[in-house]
Amino acid sequence: MKKIGILSLLLLLLTCGCGKVDVTKVKSDFEDKVTKTKSYVLTGSMEIINNEDTFVYAVEASFLKDDYYKVRLINQTNNHEQVILKNTDGVYVVTPSLNKSFKFQSEWPSNSSQSYLLASLLNDVKNDTEGTMEETDNNYILKANVNYPNNSELIYEKIYFDKNMNLEKVEVFNNDDTVKIKVNVKSLDLKAGLEKDDFVLEDLIDQDCCNTNTCEESDNKTCEKTPNSDKSDKKTGAIEDIIYPLYIPSETYLTNKEVLDTEAGDRVILTYSGNKNFVLVEEQATSSSDFEIIPVYGDPLLLNDSVAALQANSIYWTSNNMEYYLTGNDLSSEELLSIATSLTNVDLVTSNQIEK
Repeated sequence: MKKIGILSLLLLLLTCGCGKVDVTKVKSDFEDKVTKTKSYVLTGSMEIINNEDTFVYAVEASFLKDDYYKVRLINQTNNHEQVILKNTDGVYVVTPSLNKSFKFQSEWPSNSSQSYLLASLLNDVKNDTEGTMEETDNNYILKANVNYPNNSELIYEKIYFDKNMNLEKVEVFNNDDTVKIKVNVKSLDLKAGLEKDDFVLEDLIDQDCCNTNTCEESDNKTCEKTPNSDKSDKKTGAIEDIIYPLYIPSETYLTNKEVLDTEAGDRVILTYSGNKNFVLVEEQATSSSDFEIIPVYGDPLLLNDSVAALQANSIYWTSNNMEYYLTGNDLSSEELLSIATSLTNVDLVTSNQIEK
């Protein structure tokens, strides 16, 4: 009778799934991996989903202990490359093909969630004390709330690990449980052996020396040209199509359209007035002969197909070889982003709009 009782107890324990890993163990193992690494390199792809449009990036995120970061983002549609760099000098967003960089007074990346950085994912998991875990045949899936101050649409994320606790995928969802950001991890080297010399701003410029007049002839033989660099080095002509935003705040109308002739080409200034006044400036992107650093008091922000510079009442970004500057004291950050993202939509509005 005792043997039968013990056998029944064992069967009961097995059917209860007592051998499964709990959420505390998965969180602890993840934290252990992140805190022990001195440097890492993560490679993969990232998808930004905006309604019916999907913007795909190749991603390479590098980290060195003591807060060094370098994130390469290459748009897979037009091969447009930008690099977010953080070192002891500050936070930069570099566009090599234009020989330009923004320098930010910013707490990036600690001031918001970043789906391609391990420390950010860990912070999300630790900050959400009610975060849950799901176990499947192949994965452990941690669910945690996210922190995107400039995009309240993003609510939570799912972080996928295989059964050996290797990071495989991150999905960020909105309130309707729709995936808005997806990062697929191709490789993750937690012993990358990086040094501080791997996070030098000037190194991001030198690789594009062929787009400027600052290199020796011998250097030009080794560097590769960036797509559209020929167009960027020349004066641009007239802007064939003026791009109008698909989203405009209610009771706000286009009241003035001005085209200025500058040394670089046309500059279009669109003025909107009404309930929410704002100004939109458009011009073709041109590369600088000398590397240009533009100071910004704000944050770098991923804006569909480009990394933008977001300030209190303005946002600047480059898309499809065009530079955009949007400013409006009446606009909130979310309204700025709504207007800006409607300009990077595939179905661009280029016809004349009704002016009032």
